[in-house]
Amino acid sequence: MKSDFYKYQAQTTPHPLAMEISHARGSYIYDVKKNAYLDFVAGVSACPLGHSHPKIINTIKEQLDKYMHVMVYGEYIQKPAVELTKLLAKNLPKPLEKTYLTNSGTEAIEGALKLAKRATGRSEIIAANKAYHGNTMGSMSVMGFEERKQAFRPLLPDVKFIEFNIESDLNKITDKTACVILETIQGGAGFIEPQNNYLKKVRERCNEVGALLILDEIQPGIGRTGKLFGFENYNCIPDILVTGKALGGGMPIGAFTASTNLMDLLMDIPKLGHITTFGGHPVIAASALATLKEITESELIPETLKKEQLFRKLLVHPLIKEVRGKGLMLAIMTDSAEITNQLILKSQDKGLILFWLLFEEKAIRITPPLTISKEEIIKGCAIIIDVLNEIHQT
Repeated sequence: MKSDFYKYQAQTTPHPLAMEISHARGSYIYDVKKNAYLDFVAGVSACPLGHSHPKIINTIKEQLDKYMHVMVYGEYIQKPAVELTKLLAKNLPKPLEKTYLTNSGTEAIEGALKLAKRATGRSEIIAANKAYHGNTMGSMSVMGFEERKQAFRPLLPDVKFIEFNIESDLNKITDKTACVILETIQGGAGFIEPQNNYLKKVRERCNEVGALLILDEIQPGIGRTGKLFGFENYNCIPDILVTGKALGGGMPIGAFTASTNLMDLLMDIPKLGHITTFGGHPVIAASALATLKEITESELIPETLKKEQLFRKLLVHPLIKEVRGKGLMLAIMTDSAEITNQLILKSQDKGLILFWLLFEEKAIRITPPLTISKEEIIKGCAIIIDVLNEIHQT
């Protein structure tokens, strides 16, 4: 199958890991050679309940027996989507109450940007340097990393960039600004948290000039930071909230949520302001509903902070310069890209899955399932320390 993989499936990098997967259960992924790999990545934060969680699997099977796709988004009343959006509203602060379901996080970003322009009548968008919001044209336009964009220009006009956590840049937000879009925690840049009430100050500046604040929770959302949504840690409520990844429980999804007054603008002038065929797909919405119920009705969210402390206690080594992030959204920082590459690749050889971050070459992603056990954390961290010892000795 490997030769067919390279021949027929378009690749994203010259050197994919190319592990041939057999099956996955809980915190483990298995290859066709029957090797087991402890998963510290969770599909890049997309599998919060681990792999093949029985509640998700059973819910999907039940929905498959009823119906799959029946109509484009928003025309028919389909119970999984209605119950999912209702549960989101129940768990969000006012005025975040109405949700548009999409196929992916980047599509949700596109919808959020369109909504901000429609609501304000303005065109200027403010984003952060080293931000990542997806890879479609609008999302790429607000990506703060020129190396990844230059081959695809021209992109959206009237996009300006500020430095995350630099308060003096907030004066760039003016009465010409339609929206400010930020990740609640910068992901690709190295899991950088907002400092000194930064998000609250951005919120206040947006209020002053009539701009909308979009927070991208595609990575930190759905319980990963010790709160259901990352912004709850930072004294800031956005006008538009974007979620994805973990919300689907391993199925592809995105969503953007705002007040009823804002979201209703997409219905008219023009009609069909944002449309999708498969957004709100009943099977995916059912999976997301089961995921959200399990996370909100269990102790998984508060347990993420206890698990974070265990990781921090165990991940102490001369080659580890810092552990960034919050909850189970953590990044090991080393002195060099070479050490990072060795750690990721050698750990896989020893049965532990780690991964890179998009822009910060010295970072190693640790975003395991929220369901990971204490014993699994200890086992995985022991592999990391073992590998670092090998690197340190060479």
